[in-house]
Amino acid sequence: MIDALAAISAEEGRVTRLYLTPEHRRAADLVGTWMRDAGLSVRMDNAGTMRGSRPAGRPGRSANKALLIGSHIDTVVDAGRYDGNLGVVAGLLALEELAARGVALPFGVDLLAFGDEEGVRFPVTLTSSSVAAGIFDPKTLDATDADGVTLRDALIAFGCDPARLKDDAYVRPGVLGYLEVHIEQGPVLEREKLPLASVSAIAGQSRHVVRIRGEAGHAGTVPMALRHDALAAAAELVLAAEAIARRDRRNALVATVGQIEVRPGAPNVIAAEARFSLDIRAANDEARRAAFQEFRLAARRADTTRHVVVGVETVMEKPVALCAPTLQKTIGSAIGRVTGKAAPNLMSGAGHDGQAMSQLTDFGMIFVRCRAGISHNPREFVTIDDMGAAVEALVATIEDMAAQESR
Repeated sequence: MIDALAAISAEEGRVTRLYLTPEHRRAADLVGTWMRDAGLSVRMDNAGTMRGSRPAGRPGRSANKALLIGSHIDTVVDAGRYDGNLGVVAGLLALEELAARGVALPFGVDLLAFGDEEGVRFPVTLTSSSVAAGIFDPKTLDATDADGVTLRDALIAFGCDPARLKDDAYVRPGVLGYLEVHIEQGPVLEREKLPLASVSAIAGQSRHVVRIRGEAGHAGTVPMALRHDALAAAAELVLAAEAIARRDRRNALVATVGQIEVRPGAPNVIAAEARFSLDIRAANDEARRAAFQEFRLAARRADTTRHVVVGVETVMEKPVALCAPTLQKTIGSAIGRVTGKAAPNLMSGAGHDGQAMSQLTDFGMIFVRCRAGISHNPREFVTIDDMGAAVEALVATIEDMAAQESR
């Protein structure tokens, strides 16, 4: 299944599958086929999420409620094959295994294949899980991709109805919780020689766009002291962001500039404009906000010292999302039974759909060891044994939740 999804890509020889593209549609349809083969009732919602539903197997007070299990099937450019995809496949295999064992659950289960966790195509993220959680902001429908296509038009072209997004939100009383299996995307489990962990929280994250306006000039005739070099100012601010993040290890603060554009972009012309992205994450929202304010001060200084105009726009902000203590305990116990080893609790520095789903219900995550902690990279790798352990841990977690609900 992982290989089949990896074969669906916009680029030959690389895994690239962006939200609401033809490749996303092919992957969603394939997942939908697998869901039907597993006996689930299937539909695609108006955010492009493929939903597979299994009703409760026995009557009770929770028979009309649903446990949600999910992850995403969109990717970054030149991605690995496990990020997101493993969570959807593991959820499907867990439901198949429960059915094969004749386990009758006292609640329903919905398997969700989300489509916009990575936030690569549009300057927004978690669109599909935000719709499911009932927290989607309609203003983001006007966001555009690099080709000028709005999110609204992309949804319509995908076969969705943006006017009905509210209809696809789950209602809190009808949801028991949200579970997600995901690769760790870090090196801790490999270092500790452990296959699985329970996640304690997802770090807070903000994304910003920094625009710098200077003045173009001839590279050979404008003296250095009289320049208004937008790129030089950008370089100074990129290093400022790095220095700010390096000073705060206690809160796991990180800052990343992953995109930069320069105009006019000629080798013999001083840069008139520069634009770059800034991603800031931390285990503590207060520390993250303080780091951003420090960066803004650095931007104001660059205004003066480099004779340019700097603008900073916040395009996305997600607070720290705490996993529910009860689910952490249930997942940890399940991992212990499957692996024979105590499960560590790890914080996730990467964002996940659980950040959106936490606004709807309690959520818990199972981390799976990945080789060298490499992710967002073709070298991303997870062993079959570790994937199998993750499925078994998810099965055990669902069984424990069923027992708790029955009691």
